[in-house]
Amino acid sequence: MKPLLLCLALLAPPSTTLAAETYPSRPVRLIIPSGAGGVTDILARNIAPKLGDALGQQVVIDNRPGASGIVGSQIVAKSAPDGYTLLMAFPSHVTNPSLFADIPYDTMKDFAPVTLVSAVAPVLIVGMQLPARNMTEFLAHAKTKAGGLNHGAVGLGSMGALAADLLGEMAGYKFTQVLFKGSPQGMTAVVSGEIDFYLLGSVGSAVPQVKAGRIRALGVGSKQRAAPLPDVPPIADTLPGYEARGWNGILAPAGTPRALIERLNRELVKIIRSPDLQPALVGEGATAIGNTPAEFDAVIRADIAKWAKIIKARK
Repeated sequence: MKPLLLCLALLAPPSTTLAAETYPSRPVRLIIPSGAGGVTDILARNIAPKLGDALGQQVVIDNRPGASGIVGSQIVAKSAPDGYTLLMAFPSHVTNPSLFADIPYDTMKDFAPVTLVSAVAPVLIVGMQLPARNMTEFLAHAKTKAGGLNHGAVGLGSMGALAADLLGEMAGYKFTQVLFKGSPQGMTAVVSGEIDFYLLGSVGSAVPQVKAGRIRALGVGSKQRAAPLPDVPPIADTLPGYEARGWNGILAPAGTPRALIERLNRELVKIIRSPDLQPALVGEGATAIGNTPAEFDAVIRADIAKWAKIIKARK
């Protein structure tokens, strides 16, 4: 080898293949941009030890709630692209660009998708006093009620709020949104009749109240029925084309070597699809996904466009 070429070879950075072979050599941090105890946090805490076993290093959960997920997401966006800082994202990742004018990162350019972990369907619930036992009767009632129906939500950009906005747009109704601090308060308002309906973000959350006979579940936002409420049909059966779903997915900082993304994807997909994770998923009414980085990227792009239209219409 000529002297100049030899020097260049010695100065060249290690190959991504070598990086993948030596990765990880220290603990990996999985940032959850929300508080402890929610669906995202529960799934992450089930995945982290299994991913740690697969990688041979501890995966540490780091809850960084705030500003609709922006606080935690910014940390990952600005972290070194070396595979040691990951993000467990949820739908605010795709709605924030339309809700906030000044986000301290670029949602599409500053992250590298690894895999979509799971999807969860919202469920439309009503109190027992509402004269509707299915979606057909619900839509008919909405058409005749003077002043329209009102519904609960925990935030303008929450999946439940957006799912209700999508329902109103597709059905041709204008619903009035009533904000609550959390889902439990919204659920109580449905039971008491304070509000007409609630598109609860997770099917699993509605099960105890449905079984107790305090509320009715009329439809789910997914294209298929949800395992926790198998007798409840998709809203799309009554309103063709309707689909609203929440999800959780793992991303890395943009620029993370492809070999590391592929390694993480391979290990995560095995975990997501393993029988060991199913109890945690089923308990939250979630469905395991585990797809490729390109497929997850397509989901993100499609959801940004879909919800931008709904959010713009509300504004």
